[in-house]
Amino acid sequence: MKVNTGKGYMPLIVVAAILSLSLVVNLPGLAVSPMLGTLKQVFPHSTQLEEQLLTLLPNLLIIPCLLLGGRISLSNHKIAIITVALVIYAVSGIAYLFAKSMLALIIISCCLGVGAGLLIPFSTGLIADVFTGQYRMRQMGYQSAISNMTLVVATFVVGWLSKGNWHMPFLVYLIPLIPLAMTFFLKRIPAADLNGAPAKDDASASQSVSVPAGVKVKDGLIISRMWAAIGLYFFVTFCVIILSYYAPYVAEKEHLSSEFTGTITSVFFLFVFLPGFFLPQIIKVLKGSTMIVCLASIFVGLGIFAAFPTAVGMMAGAVLMGIGYGTSQPLIYDKATFATVDPRKSTLVLSFILAGNYLAIVVAPVVIDFVRNLFHAGDVRAFSFIFNCALAGLFLILAVIKRKSFIFSMKS
Repeated sequence: MKVNTGKGYMPLIVVAAILSLSLVVNLPGLAVSPMLGTLKQVFPHSTQLEEQLLTLLPNLLIIPCLLLGGRISLSNHKIAIITVALVIYAVSGIAYLFAKSMLALIIISCCLGVGAGLLIPFSTGLIADVFTGQYRMRQMGYQSAISNMTLVVATFVVGWLSKGNWHMPFLVYLIPLIPLAMTFFLKRIPAADLNGAPAKDDASASQSVSVPAGVKVKDGLIISRMWAAIGLYFFVTFCVIILSYYAPYVAEKEHLSSEFTGTITSVFFLFVFLPGFFLPQIIKVLKGSTMIVCLASIFVGLGIFAAFPTAVGMMAGAVLMGIGYGTSQPLIYDKATFATVDPRKSTLVLSFILAGNYLAIVVAPVVIDFVRNLFHAGDVRAFSFIFNCALAGLFLILAVIKRKSFIFSMKS
């Protein structure tokens, strides 16, 4: 069986190998964060600084390594780079099983961040290289769905494994062995496709990026479009990531169980991954308003979460936030491919845009706490959702006003 790429046809096993990279992009930090309480008991003499470094350093390292991965993607050794990144990732996962100190966990987590950072740009970059047009949009949806579906399943697995030996949750970091075993099939991707070029015998597949008059192009990159995509991804991630940080505190304040908090997070990521499987149908219905509806869904979800912190209200808010975020993700990835007039630099552009996503994850709690202290606001649990709801509302107004612009419309 072969899959239409818009440039020709490619064996299904090769497409599966490309999509298998999506299995691991959301895993860093997954096993560590829920275990902080357990690790405190296992290592009673560990300091608060060590605990902070364990969660913060890997995410910080992902950003420069992600940019490095995008830069070296311009070479002709993409498959080799992907293989090295997966080896680092998998070896780190195995090392977790033998760690005996907090320092060892910190060092291993940093190595994991390096491997993940190098790999992440290629999970979307290979799709941008190999596919074009509506076929690329469909695969971007599958990529987003698979990465988020893995996160949902792995979250449940971590919770189940945490009831045993404290090393067991780290077994989720062995998932990179799956795409590592499939890298052999990536070698069957034609060299022309790896360079992001259309097939010579398929003129209809030629993708031309129109550059409006007066728009700045530098080194083959359309700077304004790239920054617009970075800003949009940073903003939507900044808005929704607070659910992971602050939902547990809201649930505690409302006397809801810790199991319910886990359910809320799982429901959120469930509705983040679902839209990816139905992206073409969603676009067909919403058409040019797709991005506006995504932002509206995030805004309403945050509003419900802030105004009705009950079990039903929090669940409804998580669903709407998940739908908005899950639909906007692949749309942003696809926009990235129109931020360059040089197809060979698609992975480089995606690395910049993905860096915006990880930067939002790192700075969101810092910014929210800073603003709360600056205005002497009340409980951070309520303030975080109210503040982000207000930001989302302002951004939605901007999107409506600029709805015909490149980043908010469905036109390329």
